[in-house]
Amino acid sequence: MTARYLGVDLGSTTAKAVVTDDGGTILGASTVQMGAVSQRGMQRAVDAALAEAGVSADGLDGTVATGYGRRLVPGAARTFTEITCHARGTAAMCPGVRLVIDIGGQDSKAITVDDSGLVEDFAMNDRCASGTGRFYEVLARALECDLGELADLALQGGQDLEVSSMCATFAETEIVSLLAQGLPAADIASSVHRAVAARTLALVAQVGKRTPVVLTGGVARNRAAVHFLAEALGLQVQVPARPQITGAYGAALLAGESAGRAPAGQGPGPSDADTSVPLFPGPSGSDRSCADCDGKVASTGAAAKVTLGPTITIGRS
Repeated sequence: MTARYLGVDLGSTTAKAVVTDDGGTILGASTVQMGAVSQRGMQRAVDAALAEAGVSADGLDGTVATGYGRRLVPGAARTFTEITCHARGTAAMCPGVRLVIDIGGQDSKAITVDDSGLVEDFAMNDRCASGTGRFYEVLARALECDLGELADLALQGGQDLEVSSMCATFAETEIVSLLAQGLPAADIASSVHRAVAARTLALVAQVGKRTPVVLTGGVARNRAAVHFLAEALGLQVQVPARPQITGAYGAALLAGESAGRAPAGQGPGPSDADTSVPLFPGPSGSDRSCADCDGKVASTGAAAKVTLGPTITIGRS
């Protein structure tokens, strides 16, 4: 009988669940929007994924959890950090990827991946909502447009405006001020998207540019965000068919590996086999672990942390 594995990514604003077979094929997947980390939202996502896969909770052969609320997922045999799961899931969805940029509800990550789909290095910004899904919600509210309409509006803008603050707390006030000056909403939207892309480029600089580049997370569904990020990087940016479930998919694949199987053609690495949060080699070859700092590199090297200033300025053209 074919085995069934569940991966759960309980993030800051969405809960994602994926069910796979022992070959890494996705049998069911679900994404549930939440106001905050919620066990109720997580259970809705799990129930929907299991129903789509035609599997009961008792019929699962392994469960792995990831994300902010990964320790709140009942029945998870192991937990892995988002870094590991996003890298593994994206590498399986987009074979050959070398740089994963994940922009979620309240944080963003840049992860370099080796030719085996394992993490080489990463940088993470979880101290500021700039450029995250929450930030785009603030922008849409200030421009009085639907979040789904924001991308089309930004792609219509032609003039670069000065955006002096990228803080989600103060950005709304500044956007309202720009509107009060009679500046077109499309130009404001495009300028903010360019500023966000510049901020993301600073994050990528911590780990180095690699190609191919894949953008994941909820923001990857924003066509304008993809366009302006590609423009800032000077590279083509790929987006998976379902960019929000890469972490949950990676968790499901790791559940299969933890059970002694190797879905999607990847066997468990030596560090995956003996720790709930894998160790992965840094540039110097020494092992580093994100077990204690929950997603931030433990070393004190140049790429240890992402420190971003509060201001990105886009000059007028």
